[in-house]
Order: sequence, then C-alpha cells, then structure tokens
Amino acid sequence: MPNKAVFEGLVYDEYGHPVETGWIGSEPCYIVDDQGFKRHIPAEEVDRQVWQHMQGQIEGNEDLLSAKAAEMLGQDDIFTMAAIQNQLKNMDAQFEQLAQTGIPEETRLYMGMIGFRIIISIHGEVLEIVQPGIVDDTGDE
Repeated sequence: MPNKAVFEGLVYDEYGHPVETGWIGSEPCYIVDDQGFKRHIPAEEVDRQVWQHMQGQIEGNEDLLSAKAAEMLGQDDIFTMAAIQNQLKNMDAQFEQLAQTGIPEETRLYMGMIGFRIIISIHGEVLEIVQPGIVDDTGDE
C-alpha cells in the first residue's frame, strides 16, 4: 500500500481546480470537491493510471531514451546506457518505490511550473495528462 500520493500538487479536477490530498486511515487520497461534497479517491487508483500512460509512451523506445538520457548525463558509455535501459524496462518496480516516497517536492514544483497537469473526473478517472513539449502524433488535426 502506498504511503504518498505520487502526483500531489499536479492533479486537477475537470473544471481546472487543484485537487487536495488527504488520508482515509493510512491510505493517501486525492480529494475532489464535487459541489461541496468532498470525494476521497484512493491515490493509488489515479497514480497507477498515470504511471501506465507514461509506461506506454516509453515502451518500444527504451533504446533511444536510454541513449539520450546517458548523453544528457555526460556518460554516454555502453554501461550507463544499459543501466538506464534496465530501469526503463522495470518500471513496475519503480512505481512501487515511488509510491512509498512520492516525487521529490522540487521535482513536483518544476513539473507544475512547466505545465504538467493530470486532469481527473470526480470519480478518479484520468481524463487527460497534459505534458508540455510532448507532440501528439496520433494524426488528429
């Protein structure tokens, strides 16, 4: 069971209002204001939806992503690239660790500043993940 709402501060309701975080017992929740009624949605339900979306974007691109990440680190040797690629292929294990610690506050603040947003319905369904700089190549105009 997670100890943190992974994307705390980055989740908004479908009307653009920030979603609060809180607890029901020991379970972290996102709290959506539904016309005065506070709906408590288990954070893990929302966080897993976002994580699966991110995982889907990475799958099949591990080689390119690990090469670019190693290059950005200034360590574009084969061993660094292999280590990064291994981390990308084991994202399920990464989520479990992230659910225990959460995303560091500085990182969440940066993500918020660049416009990263998760839009959820009052029932906790992820409606949209806004990722600035990501090009939509679905072919829709």
